[in-house]
Amino acid sequence: MDNVFSLSDSLGPALVIHVTEPGIGLRGILVVDNVAAGPSIGGLRMAEDVSLQECFRLARAMTLKNAAAGLRHGGGKSVMVGDPGMDPAKKEEMIRAFACALEGVEAYIFGPDMGTDEQAMAWVKDEIGRAVGLPREIGGIPLDEIGATGFGLAHAAEIACAHAGIELAGARVAIQGFGAVGRHSARFLAERGAVLVAATDSKGTVTDAGGLDIEALCSLKAERRSVVELGSGTTAAVDAILDVECDIWVPAARPDVVTEENVDRLKTRLVVEGANIPMTRGAEQRLAERDVLVVPDFIANAGGVICAAMEYQGAAQSTAFDEIEEKIRFNTEAVLSAAEADKVIPREAAEILAETRVRRAMTTRRWSIF
Repeated sequence: MDNVFSLSDSLGPALVIHVTEPGIGLRGILVVDNVAAGPSIGGLRMAEDVSLQECFRLARAMTLKNAAAGLRHGGGKSVMVGDPGMDPAKKEEMIRAFACALEGVEAYIFGPDMGTDEQAMAWVKDEIGRAVGLPREIGGIPLDEIGATGFGLAHAAEIACAHAGIELAGARVAIQGFGAVGRHSARFLAERGAVLVAATDSKGTVTDAGGLDIEALCSLKAERRSVVELGSGTTAAVDAILDVECDIWVPAARPDVVTEENVDRLKTRLVVEGANIPMTRGAEQRLAERDVLVVPDFIANAGGVICAAMEYQGAAQSTAFDEIEEKIRFNTEAVLSAAEADKVIPREAAEILAETRVRRAMTTRRWSIF
């Protein structure tokens, strides 16, 4: 069984709360990791197999992500056990109940994540008044609709390509997880001339060396259908995405998709992490030994939380996009240059950058929690 004390260190977590409501089948966890820089922002993830350990790791990733992005927010994360495709009325009841249970935790601001969206954040906002990634109709900047994370990832990829010796125009891209992050990443990369040659979802993989029709794939996902229903290209099993020859490989789904056991199946020159903690450290180390460049998750995929923080401050969408571009391009260049100079993997360089900022923030507070 997960034990929070075995997961703690000098940065956090500051707070762990388990929420249960047997009457409606609600089981959820909140981890507020570190709030030295300000109240934490982190998404609400819904899946059938989430755990305390996953929640803690995601909360820590948010601490590092928010610090690296220079935001006035710490890191936190919440998870709910359940099928995100459940009956909408049931899902609404559970999310509203979870939000109400956490109403008093002002150190945590809800945002959307895997299995939740702008509508879910509207329910949270209605219950406790503390959420970001809201629908436009209630003054939000809908992160999934505009593709804030994918927009930032494309900028990270552009900077990384220069370090990896790749010409982005014409680069072959494979995306593992063609959801909100994956499809927008594909779209923004295609605007820069890249070619999507493979995409996967929970049902399987579709590949086409000549390039997949991104708009057709997006239409399928909007209809809650699978990429394997495209009607062109070659279909294969879900894990076939690991074997696709490409220039840029984008993991944009669950944690630990790539481990020491399967990392050598990757045939790519650059990995830009769209998902949170999609690779183990050992896998990233192995890729470095093969001269495959990896842009860490909390550097590459920070566009969503940057946009969320800007929304919380009342900024316009255009201002948020300018901020995403500036921060992610600067941080990607800083991390990759530091990794090259210090001869360490990019994740180590990124962690040094982020942790230094967190610890500096902690020195300004009498208490580094609330």
